[in-house]
Amino acid sequence: MRYNLFENQRNEIILLARILLMILFIISGWGKLTNFGGTVAYISSLGAHMPMGVAVVMEFFVAIAIVVGFYTRPLAFLYVLFVLGTALIWHHFWTMVDPEHAANMIQYFKNLSIMCGLLL
Repeated sequence: MRYNLFENQRNEIILLARILLMILFIISGWGKLTNFGGTVAYISSLGAHMPMGVAVVMEFFVAIAIVVGFYTRPLAFLYVLFVLGTALIWHHFWTMVDPEHAANMIQYFKNLSIMCGLLL
């Protein structure tokens, strides 16, 4: 029988992983929720058209649901699609020049890393 060092703490480690994956989104979603009008105005000033209601629901409410373990697997998969969409819409580094290219390339691959964590 193999001994797994973290076998007894499996649930706690998974909870910690969910918290660490979602904390960025909860903070961002809270900012959008508490300054909804300002966020919509900012996004509009960029010429972007993103349904802010969807972003708030995903970034705040769905992220909290994932942290607490409510329908974790289906919501994590939904979140993968959301993060992929934001990567493609906001961080299309392949159409940019430096310094935007470098910054958005990092953000794009950060999103891919988050997606991998959610799939795991």
